Amino acid sequence: MRLNFDQLPAALERALAPVYLVSGDEPLLVEEAADVIRAKARASGYADRTVFFIERGFAWDELRHAAQALSLFAERRLFELRMPSGKPDKGAAQLQGLAEQPPPDVVSLIVAGKLDRKAGEAPWVRAIERQGVWIPVWPVETAALPAWLRARARAMQLEMEPDAARLIMERVEGNLLAAKQELEKLALLAPGEPIDVELVRRSVGDSARYDVFQLAEAAAAGDAERALRVLLGLKSEGIEPTLILWALVRELRGLWQSRERARLHSAARPTGWNQAATPSARAAARIGKMPLARLLRQANQTDRIIKGVARGDPWTAIIGLAGSMAGALQASAESGRVAS
Repeated sequence: MRLNFDQLPAALERALAPVYLVSGDEPLLVEEAADVIRAKARASGYADRTVFFIERGFAWDELRHAAQALSLFAERRLFELRMPSGKPDKGAAQLQGLAEQPPPDVVSLIVAGKLDRKAGEAPWVRAIERQGVWIPVWPVETAALPAWLRARARAMQLEMEPDAARLIMERVEGNLLAAKQELEKLALLAPGEPIDVELVRRSVGDSARYDVFQLAEAAAAGDAERALRVLLGLKSEGIEPTLILWALVRELRGLWQSRERARLHSAARPTGWNQAATPSARAAARIGKMPLARLLRQANQTDRIIKGVARGDPWTAIIGLAGSMAGALQASAESGRVAS
């Protein structure tokens, strides 16, 4: 059968299937689904766990021999197959056999990457769907991410304001694992307290990982002094120029999209969490005066310098880009340097 993640716990309460396939490209949700299956297997006496990492060149005979061998202490066994690519290649027939003729006292758990439509119609996947359980894990829809985070908070006995959840999801760019870690940190910082926007800002401000966002926001808002102060702090802490450039480009793309929406008189926002920031009110007020096309060209040149494709010093280029965004320097894409 095929189940979604929410249906899995109830199905496990009814019976334990001989084989499970958990697939998807959202690591947190895939691992949580696998955890639920492992816990049920342990509770049912499948204490002997063997893990197989299926990569290119994997010796499929290892799995066959393990399936044919008796457990040393005659215990029930859990076979866990980690297959990031989702493509067993030469082992497809063996996986099909594992589903259709499962070894006695063995539960098999296959954890795979995302399976596209063609891969999902492979005979070995169909066999698992007939004889066991396939749990395809899908990413949480963009619009549902704040609600997903608030539900997590409620499960931890925490109260979270909607705006706080939106701010966290914006900061972590839709990375569910990072969002979960941020929520756990907030629970430690303020146990029992409602989680509001101010608490989230204090929390992310304490982490150097998020200082790149503070830099981008200051530069976009025209606060050159603060932008330079944050940038020098990032440099002293050893933050890589690549990460800083990513945050600045993310901010520029958000400004560009905001300007285009205004030009087209559209309220629609792009879907996905792949780069675009939401400009602050101060940044939005400057959009008409910012040479966004030149700034993006300068960002491209800065990227070339960081990668060593173009001549120049990466930190000089980064400082020039941040200064240009803040209006303290004139944007130029010629060499990564800027003219005063």
